Order: sequence, then C-alpha cells, then structure tokens
Amino acid sequence: MEIHPLAVLAIAIAVVFVLIIRMKINAFMALITAATIVGLLSSKVALGEVMPEVAGAFGRVCGGIGIVIALAALIGQCLMESGAADRIVRVFVRLLGKKNASLSLLSSGYVLSVPVFFDTVFYLLVPLARAMRVRMGGNYVLFVMAICAGGAVTHSLVPPTPGPLAMAATLDFDLGMMILVGALVGVPMSIVGWLFAKNRDRALDIPLRETAGLTLTELEALAREEESRLPSFFMSILPIVLPVIFITSNTAVNAIDKTSAIAGLTGFLGNPNFALLASAAISLYLLASQKGYSLSELAKPVETAFASGGLIILITAAGGSFGGMLVKAEVGTMLGNLAHDFGIPFLLLSGLLAALIKVAQGSGTVTMITVSSIMAPLIIASPPPYHPVYVACAIGSGSLIGSWMNDSGFWVYKQMSGFTEMEALKTWTPLLAIMGVSGLILTQLFSMIMPFL
Repeated sequence: MEIHPLAVLAIAIAVVFVLIIRMKINAFMALITAATIVGLLSSKVALGEVMPEVAGAFGRVCGGIGIVIALAALIGQCLMESGAADRIVRVFVRLLGKKNASLSLLSSGYVLSVPVFFDTVFYLLVPLARAMRVRMGGNYVLFVMAICAGGAVTHSLVPPTPGPLAMAATLDFDLGMMILVGALVGVPMSIVGWLFAKNRDRALDIPLRETAGLTLTELEALAREEESRLPSFFMSILPIVLPVIFITSNTAVNAIDKTSAIAGLTGFLGNPNFALLASAAISLYLLASQKGYSLSELAKPVETAFASGGLIILITAAGGSFGGMLVKAEVGTMLGNLAHDFGIPFLLLSGLLAALIKVAQGSGTVTMITVSSIMAPLIIASPPPYHPVYVACAIGSGSLIGSWMNDSGFWVYKQMSGFTEMEALKTWTPLLAIMGVSGLILTQLFSMIMPFL
C-alpha cells in the first residue's frame, strides 16, 4: 500500500519528537532512525536502497561540513583558553558600553555570515557570548540569540552564501541586486530578532552550563584575569577575521575575473577548509605562546575540541540524512504542488513554500534552491509587477520559518550554547520564525515602495 508523502512527513516528525523529547534518545540515533523510517515508508525508495541512500546523504553532508566544524571547534577552544575571547569581549563592551554588549554580537554575526557559513560563524562567536555572560553575570540567552539574529539573516538573504547565490541565478537577475536588496531587508529583520531576543532573555532563566570545552570554573578564572595578561586585541581577533578575509577575497576575485592569474591563489586560500585550517594554526600558536604550552601539552585542548566537534558533525550529518530522505520521498514537491493549486500571490506563495519545505527537510539552502526552481517558470509565465529579487527575498525569509530538529543549525545552536532541546525550541525556533515573518512583511512593503521597474 502506497503512503502519501505528507503522511510520511507527519510520521517522521512524530518519530523525531518521540525519540528525542519523550524517550531522551541521542539525537544522532533518533535522526538516523527517522531517516530510515522515511525510506521504508516511501514508495519512491526501493527497499534495498534505503540504507545506501541514508548513508549516502549522511556522507554528503559530513563531507561538506566535517572539516570546517572540527576546525571551528578547535578555534573556539583556543580563543577561550588563551583568554583571546575575553580580550575581544572587554574591547567590545568598552566601545559600546555594557548596555549594548549584545549589539556587538548582533552586528558581528550579521557581517561575518555574509562570506562564511552560519554554522561556522556561530562556532566562532559563541565563545564570546559565554565570556560575556561570565563577565557580566547575566543575559546569556540574549547574547546567544543576538548572534543568531544577525547571522541567520545574511546567510539567507545576502550572497555569496550559496542559497542567495543560487536564487539569483535561478530567477535570472543581477547578483548585485540580490546583495543590495537582501541587505536592505535584512537589517530590520535582525533588529526585530534582537528585540525578540531581549524579550526571551527576560522570560527564560537559562543558566550558563558546561559544554565540551572549558569548565565554568576555568571560564570564571579567565574573566578575573588582569587585562594586561591577556593577548593583544589584534592577535585575539585575527583567528576570526582571517577566514573572512580569505573567503571574501576569493569571492571578489571571482566576481571580477575567474580566469585571472590570482584566481587560483585566492581559490586555494579562500576555500573554507583551508581558511579555517590557517586560522586554527594561529589559534594554537596563540594558546601555546600565552600559556607556555609545549607541543605535547597542546594535545589536551585539541582532543577536547575535536571531541566536541565530532558530536556536532555526527548530529548535523544525521539531520542532513533525514532531510535527504524526505527529499527522496518527494515531500517538498507535494507541498509545492498543493500551494500552487490554491493560487496564492507570488510573494506569499514563495514564503509559504519555503516554510513548508524547510519544515520537511531542514536545510535552508536546499529550500532556497528548490523553491526558486519552482517559482522561476511561474514568473516567466506571469511576470509580477516588481523585480524578481523580491521573490528571492520572500523565499529566503520563508526559509527561516520552521527550523527544528532536522536543521543542522538547530543542533549547532543547541550543543554549543549548552541549551536543552526544549530550550532550543523555545528560543531558536521562534526567533527564526519571527524574523522570517517580518522579512515577508518587509519584502511586500519594499516591493510596493521600490518595485525597480
């Protein structure tokens, strides 16, 4: 008997919730189990191909994020243990004042997520949020959510991140327009997210918990360290800024001339894996020089960081496997057909499709690519009275709505912050949903005020 794709989706969601929330099963095991069940229930996957497909999807995601996450975990560990994170926090607080400390994390997340994947940016900045919490004695929820309010928006709306890049190509308009309008819509979206984060911080009393890395006692000792004994601000910020410089330089060179002599060099330096490797080397040097560690003594922080990163890689790749199986089951295609049949207006249809497909398979990038492919022939057949960039912004905004346990970002956020699954669902999920809805509203307003026709 053939099971409808939407029934497969409902069963899969129920399985994930029951295993993780009710039965407290490890997230990796729960997501791999759910991915297998989707394959068994779907008529689109042959029985003998279920486990190869599950493993294949797992491997593809792992290959894409494994090195970056492991190295980013190491950089974060070194920034904390060397005191570099605390130096950055002290400088930011001094520049903006204690009242506006969270704005430094918001703006940093917004800028850094333009050239760098959100998961990597969160890995790099969450040690700063933890250090701020130790120094200021509160507002940990606000600090963590502020990073997301900045980073998630530009990851979804501003190239060269792959989702916005693909949307501009699929909908056939100039990339500069995507950058301009995406950033324009993104700024107020981030502010809305920051305001919501302040509200959540007042409503939720979530303590700073130990995660894989430094203990709370070690964090507190670092926070009491005399500033003169901390590393310089330049050396402290260099491991965060260097990957951004390398990756952005590659993007700029490719935009000007992909065949130039320097393109090969920037292509190597600007690869995220190498950029993070170079940053990790600087971080290890900083830690060794600051603490007087020998090469053998560096082994302990390296192993601690990789143990933390390994868990994130497993859970993230398992979430990708789950999402990949839902795609194989044609859940996204079915959702798209249903929405189109109701004749919903372009921008609303774009946002709703993105939200539905995001819930179904988890990846924002896959959502943006899929929905822009659905909308492209509709725009050609019935051109809307505004620039197609607004359709892309609606898709990017909608891709923020419905982020839950099959989204890799959810698990990076949950694990690195030390939140429980329920605390992540109460903070991460509504934060992205509110920013997504506000983005849809802003996109509609901008399309009426500045249609660019």
